[in-house]
Amino acid sequence: MDHDPPSTSPPDTRVFQRLDRCAGRPYTAGEYARRVAWELVQRLLIRPSPRRAYRWRRFWLGRFGVKLAAHGSIKPTTRIVHPWLLTLGDHSILGDRVVVYNLGPVAIGEHTTISQDAYLCAGTHDYTQPDLPLVRSAITIGSGVWVCAGAFIGPGVTIGDNSVVGARSVVMKDVPPGVVVGGNPARVIKPRAMGG
Repeated sequence: MDHDPPSTSPPDTRVFQRLDRCAGRPYTAGEYARRVAWELVQRLLIRPSPRRAYRWRRFWLGRFGVKLAAHGSIKPTTRIVHPWLLTLGDHSILGDRVVVYNLGPVAIGEHTTISQDAYLCAGTHDYTQPDLPLVRSAITIGSGVWVCAGAFIGPGVTIGDNSVVGARSVVMKDVPPGVVVGGNPARVIKPRAMGG
């Protein structure tokens, strides 16, 4: 049986994406130090806190720069990357295992629920450049919004007031106010019924 000899050709030089050119440290030394301190607080003081210890968690969030209204709250298993880039409105809540990957600012209005396992992704890389520079895009979620379980909110997205994002939806474009969206990619399904 004949076998082809192993290839001795040089590696493909047409590869556009060059991970060896990516910025090794895209943040300042001070920001890295803040991140380490926050990780320790999140791991040692917030995660083991009782579920109803909202004041305790608000205290630590405030110490790390979260712009937090008096009745805004997070669950102990919520994970926030940069608390100093988070604004959480009054009576809004981040549920169990929510990830706020806020490389850029994330602003959440009043009376908004981000349900369990949702992922707010305010950061990406510019894939049109070979060195994939970091892009720290903002996310804005209005007031009276419900982001249902397991939804993904992408970089640069704005969700209008009183909208609902269905469970497991992937939102990569702005959502107008007062609608229900769902799917992957998320699309407007219908207006939100807002009876009294």
